[in-house]
Amino acid sequence: MKFIGAVQAVVTADEFDREPTAAELDAIECEMPVIVAEVELLDAEIVTLDRTPSELDERRIRRARRRVLAERVALANRLVSGSPEVA
Repeated sequence: MKFIGAVQAVVTADEFDREPTAAELDAIECEMPVIVAEVELLDAEIVTLDRTPSELDERRIRRARRRVLAERVALANRLVSGSPEVA
């Protein structure tokens, strides 16, 4: 079988094989508290998938939801205020 490969740089661009830019890493760092809060909420929900949630489970889920909302509000406020962390 003969290999057929593109020979033009436009077709074989390495756009997906590159490392994240400094701006992308800064954006991820800025959003990290929201990501961590969402992971904690997901963990709390996963615990209750195979059993009936106890009162403690329900409190853990409520607490995790409140933290996600609080982190989203904090992120939105940072974006609106134009803090140097986001720029």
